[in-house]
Amino acid sequence: MARIRKPDLPQKDETATQRYHNRFKDMLSNIELAELLARQAEHETGILARAFRRAARSAFLWPEQVVDLAEQNRSLSELRSIGPFIEKQIRRWLDNPPPRKRPPVIRADFISLADAKTSLAKNPEWAKQLRGDLQMHTRWSDGSGTVADMADAAAARNYEYIAITDHSKGLKIAGGIDERALEKQGREIAKLNRANSKRSNVTVLRSIELNLNPRGEGDMKPESLRMLDLVLGSFHSALRKTEDQTARYLAALRNSCVHILGHPRGRIYNFRMGLRADWPRVFAEAARLDKAVEIDCYPDRQDLNVGLLKLARTAGACISLGTDGHHPWQLEFIELGLAAALLSKIPAQRILNFMPLNRLTEWASKHRERSVNGGFLI
Repeated sequence: MARIRKPDLPQKDETATQRYHNRFKDMLSNIELAELLARQAEHETGILARAFRRAARSAFLWPEQVVDLAEQNRSLSELRSIGPFIEKQIRRWLDNPPPRKRPPVIRADFISLADAKTSLAKNPEWAKQLRGDLQMHTRWSDGSGTVADMADAAAARNYEYIAITDHSKGLKIAGGIDERALEKQGREIAKLNRANSKRSNVTVLRSIELNLNPRGEGDMKPESLRMLDLVLGSFHSALRKTEDQTARYLAALRNSCVHILGHPRGRIYNFRMGLRADWPRVFAEAARLDKAVEIDCYPDRQDLNVGLLKLARTAGACISLGTDGHHPWQLEFIELGLAAALLSKIPAQRILNFMPLNRLTEWASKHRERSVNGGFLI
C-alpha cells in the first residue's frame, strides 16, 4: 500500500512581538550606555555636555537595564538624569548600537546597580549575611541627615549596626570635626543608642574618617581616637601623583590608630584615576596586621574594584563595606559593594560587615589595645 504523505503545513511567520523582542538581544547594557554618554559629553559643550556627563554618572544607579524599559515600551525618563533629548539619543543607540569600545582607565571597571541586583538575586544567601554599613556621613560634617536619620534608614534595612564616620578636622572643605566636636557627637550617639535599645535593634558605632597625610599620619589626637569603636583612615590629598605610592599605604596600615583603610585608590569616575601601588604588597601587609581594606560603595568610587579585590582575597586581607552615604537614601549603595565582593569571591568570614556586633567590636578592641601613643606598628 502506498504511503500517504501528509501535506506540508505552512510555516508561521515570525510575529511582530517576536521581531520586537529579538531587536533587544545582545543590546547595550547600562555600563555600555554610561560610556556612550560620557563620550558624547566630550563632543558637546555647555549645558548639553553637563547633561550627558550627569546621565553617564547616573547610569550606575539605574535600577533596571535601559533595554528592559525599552522592550516594555516604557519611557526612559523614569530613570535618573534622562530627559526627552537624552532619551532620543539613547533610543538611537539602541536601534543602531555603535561599535563597542573599552572605556579609558578613568571610566573602567565599574559595576551598575542593575547588574549588581542581578548578581545578588542569583545568590540570595550572600546579601542575607550583611549586618551593617561601616562608612557614612551626617550633618556633623558634609552629610545631609542627622545621626538619628541614618540610624532610622539602617533600621529600615534591618541592620544590626552602622558606623558614623564624619570627616576629621583636617578636611575643612568637608566640614571636618575636631576633638571637641567628636566628643560632643559621642554623647549624642550614646543617647541615641539608649533610646534605640527600646525601639530598634540598630547600634550606632562611634567612628570617624580620619584624614591621613601622605606619611600615613592622622590629624586627630590619638587619645580622642582611642575612645572610638572604629577608625577609618583615608587619603584626601596628593591623589594625582603618578609615581608608585606603596610607601604611603604601608605607613597608613601601620598607623596603630587605623582599623580600616578607606577608598584606597582614591579614584573617582571620569575625574581621577587614583593612585598606583604594589597592591599585592599592600594587601599582604593589611593581612599581616589584621587590618581591613574598604570597598567604598559610592557609585563614583567603587574603590576597591573587582580586580584589586581579587588581589586582596589572594593576600588574605579583611574587607569592609561602606556606602560613604551622605544622605539616608544612599545606604542603597551597599548593593554595589556586596556584588563586588561576591564577584571577587571574597570569603564571607573575611568581611567585617558579616560579623555580629560583638565579634566586630572584639576585632576593633584588639587593635585599640595595640595602639600606644598613636604610634606606628612594626
